[in-house]
Amino acid sequence: MCRHLAHLGPARTVGELLLAPPYSLHRQSWAPRRQEHGTVNADGFGVGWYADGDPVPARYRRSGPIWADGFFPDLCRVVRTRALLAAVRDATSGCAAGEAAAAPYAAGPWLFSHNGALTGWPASLAPLAAALPPEELLGLEARCDSALAWALVGHRLRAGTAPGAALAATAVELAGAAPGSRLNFLLTDGRTLAATASGDTLWYLLETGTSLTVASEPHDADPGWRPVPDTHLLTGDPGGIELTALKEFRA
Repeated sequence: MCRHLAHLGPARTVGELLLAPPYSLHRQSWAPRRQEHGTVNADGFGVGWYADGDPVPARYRRSGPIWADGFFPDLCRVVRTRALLAAVRDATSGCAAGEAAAAPYAAGPWLFSHNGALTGWPASLAPLAAALPPEELLGLEARCDSALAWALVGHRLRAGTAPGAALAATAVELAGAAPGSRLNFLLTDGRTLAATASGDTLWYLLETGTSLTVASEPHDADPGWRPVPDTHLLTGDPGGIELTALKEFRA
């Protein structure tokens, strides 16, 4: 269900990151190599990026497949960024359609994406949803499992929880409420990355001191790609990464 990618490093065009690699995110929308659930990611896409000197990211999201958007190649050609998060969507059954349901979600400096599905949606998540402040629940961007996951992560971030801990604690909480859920999350503020691997593939490519890419699957044949172990949290930046078992965040 979905493919996503986040990147921190020297300024590059969006096209260099999302179109040019031989197994790019664009290609993964119709021909993913390692996707274990679903086959085609044609239910929307989005990209968020940061401009120098502006901590609030810009976003471009659409409800259709990435390959059908005639404007996207021009955006990819001219926009340069040092930090980016992008996703192509295979919608969970019972979830809303439309670009509001397409990642990345955003609030303040944050961009968020969810690759996976919450089992038993929406009934299994009713107790967690009810525990959110009413204004946060009513503020969901879309009626879908990923938007609720983002609301739970965002609630923790606003309470001062560190990014990695906010992702991990939310993944643990959701796994307890809806066993069997797939909970691969990506979160960035343009300076650091946090990601969970839980139920689907996740890889990272670290060029120490230069760049960090975290993605559902490698987009090229670089031998430096490494898998993130299942049920683990990755946190880091181009200076290095840390892997922590999600069980460390159980209440």
